Amino acid sequence: MEKVEGYVERILFRNAENGYTVIKLNTEEQDEITCVGTFSYISEGEYLEIEGDVVYHPVYAEQIKVSTYRIKEPEDVVAMERYLASGAVKGIGPSLAKDIVKKFKGDTFRVMEEEPELLQKVRGIGPKKVREIAVSFEEKREMRSAMLFLQQYNISSRFAVKIYSKYGNSMYDIIRTNPYRLAEDIDGIGFRLADDIAMRVGIAENDEFRIKSGILYELTGNSGYGNVYIPKEQLLVKARDILNVPEETIEKYIADLAVDRKLIIKEVDGAQVVYDATLYYMEMNCARMLTDLSGKYTVNRERMAKRLKEISEKEQITLDEKQEKAVIEAAENGVFVLTGGPGTGKTTTINTIIRFFESESMDILLAAPTGRAAKRMSETTGMEAQTIHRLLELKVTDAEGAGMRFERDESNPLETDVVIIDEMSMVDIYIFHALLKALLPGTRLILVGDMNQLPSVGPGNVLKDIISSQVFSVVSLSKIFRQAAQSDIVVNAHKILAGQEIKMDNKSRDFFVLSRSDSNMIISNVIQLIKEKLPGYVDASWNEIQVLTPMRSGELGVERLNKILQQYLNPKAPDKSEYENSRGIFREGDKVMQIKNNYQITWVRKSASGITFDEGVGVFNGDMGIVKEINTFAETITVVFDEDKEVEYRFSETDELEHAYAITIHKSQGSEYPAVIMPILTGPAMLLNRNLLYTAVTRAKRCVTIVGSTETVYRMICNANEQKRYSGLRERIVEINNVQKEII
Repeated sequence: MEKVEGYVERILFRNAENGYTVIKLNTEEQDEITCVGTFSYISEGEYLEIEGDVVYHPVYAEQIKVSTYRIKEPEDVVAMERYLASGAVKGIGPSLAKDIVKKFKGDTFRVMEEEPELLQKVRGIGPKKVREIAVSFEEKREMRSAMLFLQQYNISSRFAVKIYSKYGNSMYDIIRTNPYRLAEDIDGIGFRLADDIAMRVGIAENDEFRIKSGILYELTGNSGYGNVYIPKEQLLVKARDILNVPEETIEKYIADLAVDRKLIIKEVDGAQVVYDATLYYMEMNCARMLTDLSGKYTVNRERMAKRLKEISEKEQITLDEKQEKAVIEAAENGVFVLTGGPGTGKTTTINTIIRFFESESMDILLAAPTGRAAKRMSETTGMEAQTIHRLLELKVTDAEGAGMRFERDESNPLETDVVIIDEMSMVDIYIFHALLKALLPGTRLILVGDMNQLPSVGPGNVLKDIISSQVFSVVSLSKIFRQAAQSDIVVNAHKILAGQEIKMDNKSRDFFVLSRSDSNMIISNVIQLIKEKLPGYVDASWNEIQVLTPMRSGELGVERLNKILQQYLNPKAPDKSEYENSRGIFREGDKVMQIKNNYQITWVRKSASGITFDEGVGVFNGDMGIVKEINTFAETITVVFDEDKEVEYRFSETDELEHAYAITIHKSQGSEYPAVIMPILTGPAMLLNRNLLYTAVTRAKRCVTIVGSTETVYRMICNANEQKRYSGLRERIVEINNVQKEII
C-alpha cells in the first residue's frame, strides 16, 4: 500500500455519473503521478492525501489505484497560492491569487472564510468580486461535506452535485424526511431512485406519503409525453407497478388527493380521467380567456376592399378567395386561426393582414415559440418578431436564479391592438396560458400554424383543440401556388399528407432518395453529403445542414449517429478542450442542443472586441448552438446559440445539453434548415408514420435527401396512425361557450 500527498495538477478524465476519475498528482518527491479511483468531489489545485496500490497501465505506465483519499486544506503560502490559482475558487485566477496571498500570507484562508470583506484591500477586488469569491470558497467546503453525506445513500456524483446545487444545506432534512421531493425537483431523478433513497432512510413501503408521491409522480411524468390528463385505469396500473401495492390502496389515495384538490377527476367519453390540478385549471382558464377575447368587430367591407386593393397593388400580390376571406376574418374576429401546409400562401396572407392593420394605425406584436421560428417570421414579414418568452418579458425573481416569472400578465398586460403568433402547433398549454394572461379583451389574437405538424413537446394539443372546438373563426389554406408548386419539397409534402406515393427517381432538383439497405453504408453516405456534396449545392456551411431521424436509439438513432458524426465532423485535436459526462464527450466546436427549458440561466451578447452589449435570461428546449470554449479549471462550457447568445454552463449543468449533429424529428419543430438529410431504415410503426415524415420534409428550405429504405418511406406515407395525446382544451372551450349561450 502506497501513501502519497500532492496537488491535483490535472484531471485527465472524470465520469460524472459514478465519480471515477483519472488525475495527475504533483508531489514533492516524484513530481507527477497518475492516480485512478472514485472521488466524490475534487477540483484541480486541491491538496490530497492518497492511499492505494501501485499498478502498471499500458498507456499511463506506473499509477496508483486509489483505495482511500482525504482532501487537506493547503497550509503554507505556496500551497494556498497554487490552490487559488488553479481556478478552484470562481473569480480568482493566477494573477489575483498571487496578489491575495502576498497581502494576507498564511492568514489567507481565514480571511476568505471569516472576513472576506478585507479582500477589498487587494487591488482589483471590489464589493461584487468579494461576494463572488466568498460564496465560491464556502461552496467548495460545503459541497465536499454534502458529497460524502450523499454517498452513503448510493447517489452518484452527478446527481449529488445537482441535489446540492438545488437545495444547499437544506438537502440534509429533505433526504431524511422527504426524499420524494428529489423526483419532483431534480431533472433525471425518477421516482425509483427517490424511492431507493427512502428505503435506505427507513420509510415504509405502505407509507401514505410514499404512495401519494408515487401517484403524483406518475401523473406529472405523464405530461412529459404531451398529455394533460391520463385515464384513471392507466394511472392505477402505472402506480401499482412502481409502488408494488394493491390497486385498491392506490384508488383510496387518489380519492384523498382529489379531496385535497391536488388532482381533478373528470369524465371523458364515459370513462374517468385524472388531471394534475394545475393543468386542469390551466385548460379551464385558457378556455375562458379565449372566449373573453373572441368578440366580433364591425368592419366596413367596402372600405376594407379598397384598402386590400391598395395593399395588393403596392406589394404586387394577388390574393385568392380564401386568402381574402382570411384577412376579413382576422379583422372581424377577436380570435382568428390561419392554418395550412407549405406553399399555400400563409406568409402572403399574414403580410396582408399586417399591412391592413397598419393602415388602420393599429399596434401589432409578432411572436413565435422558438428563436429560429421568430427569426424566420422577422425575415418573411419585415417586422420584428420575438420569442413568446421574450414578448412576455421573462424575469428571474431572485438573486440566486431559483425562480422565474413573466413580467407581462393580467396586472401588466401587453399594450397592443393585435398579437400574431406563428408556429402554433409547437405551443403547449403552459406557454399559451401565460400568453393569454397578458392579453386584454379587445386585443385581437391571430394564431398561425400547420395543424398537421407534430404537436408540442410540452403537454397539450392547443392548436388542434382550438380548431376542432369549432367555436372560433378558422381559415384553412389548401391551394398550392404556382411558384411553390415548382418545388418538389412542397409538392411531396402535400402528397405525403394525402397518403399519396411520391416520386423517388431522383429527377428532382430539391428532393432526393438514395436507396440503401445497410445502416453503416447509410451513415457513410450521410457523412459524404454533409462534408462534400450538399454545402456547395445549397450554399450553406456543413453545420447548417441538419440530420433528422425518427428515433433516439438504434442503428440510425440520434445517440449512435451523433457519436459517429462527431468523429468525422469535429474530430479530437490537441487545440480542442474536452469534457466528458454521462452523455458523452463534449468538444470545442461541437454542435449542441438545449434539451429542456431553463428559465434562470443567463445569456450575453458580445461585440467583436469581447464587450457585453446585451444580456437576458432563458435558454429553451430545442435551441441549438456551437461549443465555443471548455474551461476545465473553472469547470464551465460556453455555448454560442442563435442570434449570438453566449451561455456559460457549469459542468454540473451539462446534462441540459446534447450533441445535435443529428436530432429527432420532434426536436426540429419550428426550425428550418437549408438542407435536411433523413436516414431511414426500420423502426416501430408508432414512430414511422405519415405525420412524422411530413414534419421532417417541411423543415427543409432548399433540399431534402432521404438515405435508406424506399419501402420504409412508403410505409410511413401509408401509416396515418398517430400516438394518442390526452388533452381537454376542446371540451373546456365547448363547455364555457355552452354555459354562456345558456346565460344569454
